[in-house]
Amino acid sequence: MAAFDFNEITPAAPIAPAPMQLAVAVVEAVPAVRLDLEERLGPGVTSFERIEDVLPRLNGTPVVVVLGPSCSDAEVLGSVERSLAGRSDVGVVLVADELSTTVLQLALRSGVKDVLTLQGDPLQIVEAIERVGSGLSSPTAAAPAAPATPDTGGEGSELGRVTTVFSTKGGSGKSVIATNLAVVLAERSDGPVCLVDADLQFGDVAVMMKLAPSHTIVDAVTNIDRLDTSLLESLLSTHESSGLRVLPAPLEPAFADQIGAAEMVKIVEVLRRFCSHVVIDTPAYFNDVVLGLVEASDDVLLVAGMDIPNIKNVKIGLQTLRLLNTPMEKLRLILNRANSKVKLDIGGVERTLQVSADALIPSDVVVPQSVNKGVPFVHSHPKSGVAKSIRALADRLSEADAEVRSRRG
Repeated sequence: MAAFDFNEITPAAPIAPAPMQLAVAVVEAVPAVRLDLEERLGPGVTSFERIEDVLPRLNGTPVVVVLGPSCSDAEVLGSVERSLAGRSDVGVVLVADELSTTVLQLALRSGVKDVLTLQGDPLQIVEAIERVGSGLSSPTAAAPAAPATPDTGGEGSELGRVTTVFSTKGGSGKSVIATNLAVVLAERSDGPVCLVDADLQFGDVAVMMKLAPSHTIVDAVTNIDRLDTSLLESLLSTHESSGLRVLPAPLEPAFADQIGAAEMVKIVEVLRRFCSHVVIDTPAYFNDVVLGLVEASDDVLLVAGMDIPNIKNVKIGLQTLRLLNTPMEKLRLILNRANSKVKLDIGGVERTLQVSADALIPSDVVVPQSVNKGVPFVHSHPKSGVAKSIRALADRLSEADAEVRSRRG
């Protein structure tokens, strides 16, 4: 990595192709930490106390801005987003005190390309700078470049929609619904659609789709400090008949302990940069990973089976989400096996849960048949009632996404 003082940089004369010049700026309010980052990155790095001090020094040469831990709060990251929006010659890396779900979400939605920890290997920061710098535009004598497609979640964003499928009781049909819904969305979408199996101990998505994955979530977490869209895309498996991309759960339950909420949220935030839709299957209980994914999602499909224990657990789950201040508008109640002759009235269930059902999924023998064959029922039995109900659910999600994008536009 070559680093240069801003004042010394001038556009290279176009005599022969040469490596792109790259400037590195450190932004950190605490002098001791700022000095520490300068020493880690070596000579030629220019340092500043505030992001606003960097702007007058930008001269068209590609610049990677390294934000220190003091820049991890919403106010500073908001200033970064406003100041650098649309600039294809500037990339941002955040070095935080620790990786948390909140910091990751704020950073990635503000256009930060990578987030690392101050306690990490200094070489990882250098590698992140080089990786981010390689994607920046080099200066030319032509007209100013058009704004790059933003990676943020703000106005004008083209980030993919995230849908988490959750249930508070096992056996509700959650994974089957997530798998078939993702297949339908993949067949309809112009961009990639990814299904993430976040049931880290006992995920079944790969088995249900008859996949033999080469990589799993473990590989993504192992490379979390250098994870970007190209690396993550290379770790995904492909369901050939639908084109759905899949990030499977770990092959061994013991690996689940190595994966935290911050890592899972970062994986999802990177996925939504290049996927039009991300569907997440989760375990049937609350933990930090599930809560982090619920917070990061645009839609949460709460799946309930038509039996008293299921309804009781879903009611407790709804109460928990309300206590955690989860926006109720993102929750969608899915009643599975809704045509079962179990003497439970759908209206009564809705009154008990104080939520109207967004989708009624009928019981059908084709569901277990398709699971045993490893073929989604929307493919094996496309004209069945259960397949039609999944397509109707996909319609509702697509309509909601279109409404959000029209409001932004």
